[in-house]
Amino acid sequence: MLTLKQIYEDKAAIVAGLEKKHFAGAAEAIDQVIALDQERKAAQQQKDAAAAEMNQISKSIGALMAKGDKAAAEEAKAKTGALKDNIKQYDQAMADAEEKQRLLLLTIPNVPYDIVPQGRSAEDNLAVKMGGWDIKHELVGNTKAFDADGAAVALKDWKDEWNPQPAFAKLPHWELAKKYNLIDFDLGVKISGAGFPVYIGQGARLQRALINFFLAEATKAGYTEIMPPTVVNAASGYGTGQLPDKEGQMYHCEVDDLYLIPTAEVPVTNLYRDEIIDEDQLPIKNCAYTECFRREAGSYGKDVRGLNRLHEFSKIEIVRIDTPAHSDASHREMLTHVEGLLQKLELPYRILRLCGGDMSFTAAICYDFEVYSEAQHRWLEVSSTSNFDTYQANRLKCRYRSKEDKKVQIAHTLNGSALALPRIVAALLENNQCEEGIRIPKALQPYFGAEMIR
Repeated sequence: MLTLKQIYEDKAAIVAGLEKKHFAGAAEAIDQVIALDQERKAAQQQKDAAAAEMNQISKSIGALMAKGDKAAAEEAKAKTGALKDNIKQYDQAMADAEEKQRLLLLTIPNVPYDIVPQGRSAEDNLAVKMGGWDIKHELVGNTKAFDADGAAVALKDWKDEWNPQPAFAKLPHWELAKKYNLIDFDLGVKISGAGFPVYIGQGARLQRALINFFLAEATKAGYTEIMPPTVVNAASGYGTGQLPDKEGQMYHCEVDDLYLIPTAEVPVTNLYRDEIIDEDQLPIKNCAYTECFRREAGSYGKDVRGLNRLHEFSKIEIVRIDTPAHSDASHREMLTHVEGLLQKLELPYRILRLCGGDMSFTAAICYDFEVYSEAQHRWLEVSSTSNFDTYQANRLKCRYRSKEDKKVQIAHTLNGSALALPRIVAALLENNQCEEGIRIPKALQPYFGAEMIR
């Protein structure tokens, strides 16, 4: 949630940032926030004036009684009574203005960093790096090598020439799943509905191998493993920004007013809601494996077939709490960690810096990782790794105490998928199929217990 300090210090930049995210009525919303703050301040001034007058009158009552001027004393008491009533009204006016302002701020997204490109949709995202296997590519108008700190080209201006030319026609993962009895999509429909696959035998073992591999790699990188609940209360949803923005996309248990989590980001980040952390403890680095639940309302068609888009899926999340001075370095470390996982899985990948129109409600900057699907001939998103600046932390009241001046300040929060399993599984099955079966990447073999799926 944006702070009043941010809004007052640079209103024009806030409005411009919201417009970069294509938030409709940005200027009007910010003006309304300011107007409500002025309304609260006016009520506060009236309350303070009434309180001062009431104190002054109260002091005179004793002197009037001592003089025997009961009529004047009673009149003074009546005035203090009226002033008390006025103060209650001013308190209510302040509370109303604050609540309206809070609710309005909850609907206003985070402001993107300057480095975030302009754009409305995924085609305006910038490709900043590619890697994995022998990828052939061409950057239209820019043939130089590039990375996260170098040249970046918008996807709409970039011709992708990945063409592995396999020795045989590669099957999509949903056909491979049936051929090797790995995943049964029809059974999932039978017991739950579309988007809830059943993993069987080697398919279940592959899931477990990936979960253990990702958790082991996160532990090596210094992350503390957390096993959180997979249902959260509304306060947790509001804390990390899923509510009210994504309320329709979350499964809601109405009787208990609990929500199934869309990502472990929600419970893990909320561990630090209403907390003041000593700076010496930062950065806090946590990871968690959970099942994730997303309604994905309106999702249908060929692009959501098989594992491409599910209502329930497994994911390992990495979460950091950090200081403003170090959060950019934390974000880079997280990007390096996610990239390392894809390299160890030997998957072709690319890293995108998202444009303003394609970013999440809460992110200040976000990089997506995509892996290439040889059978589907398309890129599949497997991770979003974001820095939220103070936006989530302000909603959460997650703060830290500076070791230098002992002042309490708002922390920064960051998170990323490391990694989401469904599309990783899809790419592994499709890209590694051969005449003998499906090859398991070397780094994953100790967790899977075999070199091949046959």
